[in-house]
Amino acid sequence: MVELRSLAGKVAVVTGASRGAGRGIAMELGAAGATVYVTGRSTRSGPRTLDRPETVEETAELVSALGGQGIPVRVDHTVDAEVEALFRRVADEQGRLDILVNNIWGGHDRLWPQGSFWESPEIPWDTMFVAGVRAHIVASKHAIPLMLRQGSGLIVTTTFSDQGKYTGDFWYDLAKNALNRLAFAMAQELKPHSVASVGVSPGFMRTEIVLATEGATEETWREFPGLARTETPRYVGRAVVALATDPNVMARTGQILTAGELAREYRFTDVDGRYIPPFRLD
Repeated sequence: MVELRSLAGKVAVVTGASRGAGRGIAMELGAAGATVYVTGRSTRSGPRTLDRPETVEETAELVSALGGQGIPVRVDHTVDAEVEALFRRVADEQGRLDILVNNIWGGHDRLWPQGSFWESPEIPWDTMFVAGVRAHIVASKHAIPLMLRQGSGLIVTTTFSDQGKYTGDFWYDLAKNALNRLAFAMAQELKPHSVASVGVSPGFMRTEIVLATEGATEETWREFPGLARTETPRYVGRAVVALATDPNVMARTGQILTAGELAREYRFTDVDGRYIPPFRLD
């Protein structure tokens, strides 16, 4: 594995980082030395998504244990005032923002395709578009002025892309393609200001929810054939660190990249030393 450059002195915000990809990304940013604001709604003192045990405080502690500084902030990203307060706090405490990872996502209850959209009894607009696409826009809106002030920055949109193939779920497909276009459109407006915007698509991750759904653990997942192609959430975290430490990242602005492609180019591996190729739909 290539030793990636340090992010010491850099400040990041990772939205939706209680668990899953957000946690993995926050941890790898911390391992690279960054100060990471960890946001989400799941806290030790309050309600948690799907009653899961993971919290923003726990993620922040993992960030700090890896050498960074983790700062947990409870934020409901569907409430604009809370998002504004988050970035005002970052400005007051740090005076800068180098990396925004837009990872917040409300569609946790739709892990697998759920049939034709016209047969669905509900329209998951609030979970995928209000707590997903719109939340990414609002966070970016408040983060960008901090980046413009310093004349640099990186916005990463976690998304899904497989060369135009249909994901198998109408709403998920629509929302993720909206996020892809969001990353591209922001890049066009931010390019003159030396702020990069990219989409990063992880593969099939062994998130806490995926493991629980399969009845597996991180110690036993190899016993489950359906998890053979999976990667840890820290794999996409290493992809984000590779981009954040690349002095030529502006050459990629507007692109939708995969964790597997970035692993091959930057020569990093997952935490178990494996290289996992880009995830492709069958």
